[in-house]
Amino acid sequence: MEQLRQTLEKLSDYTGIAISWLTLAMVLVTFVVVVLRYAFDLGWIAMQESVTWMHAAVFMLGASYTLRCDEHVRVDIFYRKLSNRNRAIVDLTGTVVFLLPMAGFLVLASWDYVTTSWTIREASREAGGLPFPFVPILKSLIPATAIMLVLQGVADSLGAILTLTGRGVVADDDHSSSGDVI
Repeated sequence: MEQLRQTLEKLSDYTGIAISWLTLAMVLVTFVVVVLRYAFDLGWIAMQESVTWMHAAVFMLGASYTLRCDEHVRVDIFYRKLSNRNRAIVDLTGTVVFLLPMAGFLVLASWDYVTTSWTIREASREAGGLPFPFVPILKSLIPATAIMLVLQGVADSLGAILTLTGRGVVADDDHSSSGDVI
């Protein structure tokens, strides 16, 4: 169980690190767009759209990494005072009751949306915008995000189960020992 948990967490780590490079690409492309527009009076819609698409990809594919790093939004007033065992119960319950059903719904709800985009060979609505297959690729990130969240949720659940069975204790996070409320 521990090995599977570590493998799934490594997948989230690799995805998060890889996708973080898109933030640098966004900054560079935005800089080029601004220079082209104001220095050379040139506009390139596809380049402008690419920044929006990269931004969406960072948020969608970065979600599982954010969950992995325990940086998602949480009301931490009570959680930080809980023991590891009680945190494991809260985490396991939250994953099973909220995360997994929501991710499953996201995959099911987006499936037709994504397949239709691929079927009709969808391109940007803007003249000069991104050509096929960029729009379907972006839309495919919706179910991919849900799948990545499920995988990280399984990893978190395995960690919680290991903690509850006494076969492994997930280390306390830094926020648990501090008195700061974020």
